[in-house]
Amino acid sequence: MRQTARVKVAVVDVGTNSTRLLVAEVSGGRVSRELVRRTTVTRLGEGVDEHGRLSEGAMQRVFGACSDYRQAIDDTGAERIVAILTSAVRDAANGAEFEAELRRRFGFDAHTIPGEREARLTYRGATSAQPPEEPTLVLDIGGGSTEMVVGHRDSIAFFVSTQVGSVRHTERHIKADPPAQDEVAACRAAVRAGLDEAVPEDVRAAVRGGIAVAGTPTSFAAIDLELDPYDSDRVEGHCLSLSTCERILAELAALPLAERRRVTGLHPDRAPTIVAGGAILVEAMGLFGLPEIVVSERDILHGAALEAAENG
Repeated sequence: MRQTARVKVAVVDVGTNSTRLLVAEVSGGRVSRELVRRTTVTRLGEGVDEHGRLSEGAMQRVFGACSDYRQAIDDTGAERIVAILTSAVRDAANGAEFEAELRRRFGFDAHTIPGEREARLTYRGATSAQPPEEPTLVLDIGGGSTEMVVGHRDSIAFFVSTQVGSVRHTERHIKADPPAQDEVAACRAAVRAGLDEAVPEDVRAAVRGGIAVAGTPTSFAAIDLELDPYDSDRVEGHCLSLSTCERILAELAALPLAERRRVTGLHPDRAPTIVAGGAILVEAMGLFGLPEIVVSERDILHGAALEAAENG
C-alpha cells in the first residue's frame, strides 16, 4: 500500500565513491520536499577490487561523514532513517562487519542491498517525477558497479547490475598522469565489453530515450553548463548529447589530475575517477544508440525514501 500521510525520511547511501544523505518529506507516493541533501566523496571502494577488503582508512572516512549526517538528521527530526550499502560493501570480505558497525555507531537501519534491488530503487527514483511513456534507459554509474534499467511508466522490462564502475576501472586501467591514450582506449574497451555482455540486442533496440543519474552525468552536466557554484536546479533535466560527452571526456583525459581538479563544474574530489566515469557514460550511450541523454538528480536516494515511507 502506498504511503499517503506525510512522512519525514532520512536515507544514507553508502556508495563506492561517495556517501550521500537525503532527508525528505514523502507524501502521496512522491518526494514532496527535500530538506537536506549532502554528498561527501569518501572513496570507500578504494582498493577493494585488488584486495577484496574495505580498508581502515576508507571506513573511517565514511564514519566521519555519517557522524556529520547523523547530526543533520537529528536536527530535522526525521521519523525513519535507513542506510543502503552497495557495490563496495557487497564485494568486500569485511562488508558485513562494516554494515554492523554503521548500525551500532549511528543507529541506522543499514542494509547491503543486491544489485537487483539497487537497480529497481534507482529506476523508481529517476522516474518518480514523470514516469516515461516509452521504453527508457535509466543509467546509474557508480564507483564499483553500473546499473542499467529499461522500463516505461511503472513497469520494468529489464535490469542488470554490472561490475563496471568508475573507481574499479580507474584502478584497473588509468595509471599515468595525465592518462595515456592507450590507457583510456583500454578502459573504454573494457567498459564496452562489460556493458555489451550484459545487455541483449533486443533490449537495446527497444530503448527510445535515456536518463542518467549519479556523480558522473551530473558532473558532465555541470561542466557543460560551466556551473560555479554547482546548481542542482540547472543540472536537473539538462540534456547531454553524445558528441558533448565525447568532447568533455577527451578534454578531461588530456589534463593532469591537478588541472582536472580545477575544471569548472567538476568537484575536485571527483577528478581522480571522472575519466573512467566518462568512458562508461559515452559507451553506454553508444551501446543503446542514444544521441542524447537527460541528467537527473533523482536517483536511488529518492527511490529508497519512497520505499522507506511505505514500509515504515
